[in-house]
Amino acid sequence: MSDIRALEPNTLWNCFADLNAVPRPSKREERVVAFVREFAERHGLTSMLDSAGNVIVKKPATPDRQGRPAVIMQAHLDMVHKAADGLNFEFDKQGIDMWVDDDWVRARGTTLGADNGLGVAAILAVLASKDLSHPPIEALFTLDEEQGMGGALGLQPGLLTGKTMLNLDSEEDDTFTIGCAGGVDTLASLDYTEAAHGPDEPYLAVHITGLRGGHSGLQIHEGRANAIKLMARILCACGVEVVALATMRGGSARNAIPAQCTAQVVILDQPRFDEIFANEVEGIREEFRLIEPHLSITTQPVKPEHGYIPTMADHVQRPFVLALQAVVNGVYRMSPVVPDLVEASSNLSLISLGEGHAEWSGLQRSSVDSSKADVARAFAAPFQIMGADEMNRPEVCHDAGYPGWSPSAESPILEKMKTLYRDLFGHDAKVSACHAGLECGVIAIAYPDLDMISFGPNIHEAHSEKECCSISSVQKFWKLLTATLAAM
Repeated sequence: MSDIRALEPNTLWNCFADLNAVPRPSKREERVVAFVREFAERHGLTSMLDSAGNVIVKKPATPDRQGRPAVIMQAHLDMVHKAADGLNFEFDKQGIDMWVDDDWVRARGTTLGADNGLGVAAILAVLASKDLSHPPIEALFTLDEEQGMGGALGLQPGLLTGKTMLNLDSEEDDTFTIGCAGGVDTLASLDYTEAAHGPDEPYLAVHITGLRGGHSGLQIHEGRANAIKLMARILCACGVEVVALATMRGGSARNAIPAQCTAQVVILDQPRFDEIFANEVEGIREEFRLIEPHLSITTQPVKPEHGYIPTMADHVQRPFVLALQAVVNGVYRMSPVVPDLVEASSNLSLISLGEGHAEWSGLQRSSVDSSKADVARAFAAPFQIMGADEMNRPEVCHDAGYPGWSPSAESPILEKMKTLYRDLFGHDAKVSACHAGLECGVIAIAYPDLDMISFGPNIHEAHSEKECCSISSVQKFWKLLTATLAAM
């Protein structure tokens, strides 16, 4: 940690280190809210909470920018808490353990929290500054971005006066983002009929680990393996004549590609299982050998907890596993308007199954509302048509979702920052929309007249334990941010 605090810009990295000592999972941000408010008080600034619990801190203009319109700086306080397979890390008690690896800051075995902690830290550094030039600052720290943008969706109108907003939640330092996808979560559950097997029958855990995982929006087009889908593939290949499904657990977050999944199964036909399992594993490894070099698929004997082994009844298991195999996952449609942009996608995110009850969910994204509705229906369809009877039919529903952010053809802040970027770095910045969900479109519900732009430093592998950020890129980001404020 001492190496982190020695980095430049010093104030930003120290703010980031202090922030990363505070647990901040989605929907449980009370400690980080208190941290931000105490930070504001310590620097002689006023803070308030809106009706949704979002934090607003205001700072007056510096003497040279008196009379200028206020600028909103925005980032979200929560982070994805994910640890590497097998690592016992207590996020509620332990701070993120960071280290410097050449030009990169990484965490030891967990998500780093650069998404969106670096944005938060940059805002805090501006609030703490004594020598930066800036107009009046309205710092907006939102809650629950990673679990459905709850803070932005509940944002209270009328508290902010600025007409320009800098969203600091992008992950490429040469790109200005001016549009993003909207999203909807599809949630499903099933109470199912069980069958009982004797404790002497072969009982195995199938483990799929070592996958890259990653952001289910930004990395969905890369063809990374989804551990839940791979498990469904193996179960489907075996069939109910070969295995009986007892439990299944997979995924770590609603917006992350699942990097691990474990299923416990009773083996009904050992020779057939050995043959099918070996063939499927060989095929999967060959298909993903370039993109998933650390993929591991193993089996392990399991000792039954009771005098019998409860499994999903075969007349339920068959359609359920078929539905998991069939459910849409990955890129659904490429944009016909923006080259190389994913328009719509789906990610089977989480599953928990056992003792007669199963729950699973997926996140569907699209930059077009009608397409978002279409891909959400496509995700739900295999589960809605399964079920031999009403007792074994899943309940499937969609949440309210959140809107996308449509690019503006005329954006004063974009033109200003394009010029600044060219002057500072000697080449043009890219201008793009992204397939991730940013809060800009949601914030526009409460503040419809905002001129918004999103930018940030280089962050790789967000939402996974491999998350890292570039030190030199953070310096570049800070240079652009402070120059922008000085020019407004």
